[in-house]
Amino acid sequence: MLNFLPETKPAGFSVRKAFPLLLHKHLGLSALAIALAANGTASAYAQEAQPEIQPDQAEAAPIIDDEEFDRTIPSIDPAIDSGEPMGSVEDWEAEQQRLEEKARQEDVEDGVSGLPALQDRNPSELLADPPVNDPEIDDPLTPLESFDVEPFDESRYTEEAESIDSTALRYDYRIEGLDTLADDSNIYPADKDDIRSRFKELSVLEDGDGKATNGAMISARLEEDQQLLIDILQGQGYYDATVNGSVELPEEEGARVAVILTVSPGPRYNFGSIKFDAPPVIPADLIEKSFVPKIGEPIVAERVLAAEANIAVQLPQQGYPFAEIGQRDILLDPELITGDYTLPVTPGPRSSFGDIVTSGTTAFDADHIDVLARFEKGDLYDSRKVDDLRQALVATGLFSLVSVKPQQTGEAAPDSTEYTTLMVDQEAGPPRTISGEAGYGTGQGLRVEGKWTHRNLFPPEGALIASGIAGTAEQGASLTFRRSNAGRRDRTVDLALVALHSDYEAFEAFTGGLSGRISYQSTPIWQKKLTYSLGFEILATNEKDYNFDAGSRESRTYYVAALPSQVTFDKSNDLLNPTEGFRITAKLSPEASLGSGTQLYGRGLLEATGYYPAGDNLVLAGRARIGSIMGADRELIAPSRRFYAGGGGSVRGFGYQELGPKDPDDRPIGGRSLVEGAAEVRYRFGNYGIVGFVDAGQVYTSSTPGFDDLRFGVGVGGRFYTNFGPLRLDVATPINRQPGESRISIYVSIGQAF
Repeated sequence: MLNFLPETKPAGFSVRKAFPLLLHKHLGLSALAIALAANGTASAYAQEAQPEIQPDQAEAAPIIDDEEFDRTIPSIDPAIDSGEPMGSVEDWEAEQQRLEEKARQEDVEDGVSGLPALQDRNPSELLADPPVNDPEIDDPLTPLESFDVEPFDESRYTEEAESIDSTALRYDYRIEGLDTLADDSNIYPADKDDIRSRFKELSVLEDGDGKATNGAMISARLEEDQQLLIDILQGQGYYDATVNGSVELPEEEGARVAVILTVSPGPRYNFGSIKFDAPPVIPADLIEKSFVPKIGEPIVAERVLAAEANIAVQLPQQGYPFAEIGQRDILLDPELITGDYTLPVTPGPRSSFGDIVTSGTTAFDADHIDVLARFEKGDLYDSRKVDDLRQALVATGLFSLVSVKPQQTGEAAPDSTEYTTLMVDQEAGPPRTISGEAGYGTGQGLRVEGKWTHRNLFPPEGALIASGIAGTAEQGASLTFRRSNAGRRDRTVDLALVALHSDYEAFEAFTGGLSGRISYQSTPIWQKKLTYSLGFEILATNEKDYNFDAGSRESRTYYVAALPSQVTFDKSNDLLNPTEGFRITAKLSPEASLGSGTQLYGRGLLEATGYYPAGDNLVLAGRARIGSIMGADRELIAPSRRFYAGGGGSVRGFGYQELGPKDPDDRPIGGRSLVEGAAEVRYRFGNYGIVGFVDAGQVYTSSTPGFDDLRFGVGVGGRFYTNFGPLRLDVATPINRQPGESRISIYVSIGQAF
């Protein structure tokens, strides 16, 4: 069996070769002669030519007769073979004790009793026995100061180390013979550059940076890299490959040693047959379709392992949660240059979803888990839906650990399947969190928001959220009740109390309100084509803006009731960082305002965004937005309910709410219609990106936008991509800048501009 080294041939990939059966003639050596030859005493038999044994001579006479055999047995010593019976073991042990006792008595007579070193009575010892009484044993030790000790000289050892390093061997290595790779495959041709790059990543010669302490080190590295290169070639289908290593010494002193690896790749083996040892499955070609390599293609280890992994993935997705993939067998035929591939597969029972059972420290029960599942009992088992359920459980943020595993039941289910129970093992995590976010925008200034959340105060998933805002333009607090996955996956119910102070160039407002909303929204786990929200707002707000009749800024109190709603159709490919597709969002809010008489009006906004991949790392993005307020004059609408333009999420290059009509103090007053547009070129490299953009827009006092007097801003931005979306930094400037407008505007936030 040929075993692959890590990163060369994937772990566990092996093949075996089939060789032609060779028939050998029997040699005329007897079993006895072979045995004697093994002991070095039968050279004569090994050297003599023996007659060939024919089939009809199977019962031939012995090679030697009994008399000759007896003559070869050595005779027994007459002293031993006296005819008298041998003594017992007990007699021998008694004799040994008698001799030892006699020796001890002699030692006592000689005065050496108790000193084992003197009891051997050996006059020819290499080391003489010590005297019985040594007077030097009682003498004090010689003081250390009296020894002539040379002090440690660290510089000497440093110089020696530098000398060793300066005399270390330098070498270069090269690979020869890769250009002779034989490959007639047009489907998966051998890549010589890929072979070289893989070798370079793992080579010990390469890792040595061309330096070695001595020739033995170079030789050891060469031997290891020979095997490495063989494994890489075999992983590409060259199972007869050999690599010879050689070292060329330099002719000039100080020159570099040349290390050469000469490759003889041999032919490339192709699949001769592909078979699967498995019972019938539904559909019948499920396993075959999942195995990508075909007969006649080269046997490349990575492709084979990837195809086997694909089978292990596809079977659970098609109703076989307990499928097992066995050990492959590849039998190579050196004559045909092919390999016969066989893979045992045990699919297990075809299954349907059964009950959900939960265990452990639970955050909520099985009934709520069933709400999160995107399948019904009796649906054909699909591991992707199980993974989705696991991700949805994790997204609740209520678990330290959670696992979802299938379990066989043997219970009959529809369509000749059996029910599979999903075992959900929970370990509830801490439900309380503290979080914060910060941002900066020209016109908005700095804004910091902090939140305290208990995510499961009202199970299941009933959260209480307390938040506070501190910034240069906003200060406030809110208390929100939120029920996530309320009777349906990703449906949320919110009820909030808000107190907010806003101080912008356009207006200053003190607002208190109660709002509620039911929404069905996309998440990073499950992006939906159609989403919606329906809600209500009841506000009391005291706001200051410019009164043109009085010629001054005045405060007025408004009482507003609204029924905001939103519908989004999303065909983009990503929720946080789309690169292709489009989105269309429509917002509508019928409102009633009390304060200066009763005003009934409607606010509507339509927005469309599109994304087009112009290259591997290049995306063209665009946005268009149009809005209108109908049914009331601008002066009768609370300033905070009017349309404004300008800022990081609107028209960059201008301050927040800076565009549109203004009062005599050059403060924006808002309008009843809005039009905006933006175009971006986004280029990404790794986790970073740069963006060039042009924004345009304007606000009008009429309820119908005029599409004239558009203002433009241009700029560049940087992106840092994270797993929760890109961090955004944009710098923009207005075109045809007017007095009072900033030359440069800076925007910092999370997520793309649109």
